[in-house]
Amino acid sequence: MLKVSHVTKAFNRELTPDQLKIALNDISVHIADGEFVTVIGGNGSGKSTFLNVICGAHIPDTGEILLDDIDITTAPEHKRAVYLGRVFQDPMMGTAANMSILENLIIAKRKGTKKRLKWGFQKTEEKQFRELVSSLNLGLENRLEQKMGLLSGGQRQAITLIMAILEKPKLLLLDEHTAALDPKTAKVVLELTNKIIEENHLTTIMITHNMKDAIKYGNRLLMFHEGKIIYDARGEEKKNLTIANLLTKFESMDDMEISDEMVLSK
Repeated sequence: MLKVSHVTKAFNRELTPDQLKIALNDISVHIADGEFVTVIGGNGSGKSTFLNVICGAHIPDTGEILLDDIDITTAPEHKRAVYLGRVFQDPMMGTAANMSILENLIIAKRKGTKKRLKWGFQKTEEKQFRELVSSLNLGLENRLEQKMGLLSGGQRQAITLIMAILEKPKLLLLDEHTAALDPKTAKVVLELTNKIIEENHLTTIMITHNMKDAIKYGNRLLMFHEGKIIYDARGEEKKNLTIANLLTKFESMDDMEISDEMVLSK
């Protein structure tokens, strides 16, 4: 599904050598169809840059990125967006706050299609949207005319998840999408996320700063450090992982910082 081969990305190349920041250092990884990969690492480890070179926010300096055998290495962000679904950390991103839930869903449905002066909205689509929103069990299916900006952070992230998968993306990218939520809401959104991914058999990459969540969710785990993947667990190894195991991996890196947030569960 996703093949990242020998990808390097550096910042501040035009500045002095001591200011050069190598965010990704010869990264190679193959993510198979249907895998749900959690990504963890300290601040500045390269995990966010990894997502950004996949979605096109950054173009790699070297290497190749293939998505379902399509070369997207240098493709503009808007062109590869047709293949991707993404949910950001900030609940305010990725949606139009002054538009209704229904209008946001319509825009998501039209992603990648030719823009016209008038939307060809059909009542059958409203029924589909209502059923999808109802599946969230948040009571929003009868409030489709409500503006997105009036929803709580958790409600908004849940709707954004629906928007991200409407057109069945080849790859779903979750960029610490519960980090800005309170613990109770974060748990609800994560459970919804897991349900949606399993039901739709979505190939997914989820960045998280929380070790417990990285272990609990997904069937594969990648740990980043200084722009490299230093640990790749899947199958039985992933199932049997514990926080103690991950701490041992972190502690083996002398300069890796471990925050309380990473260790303490929400």
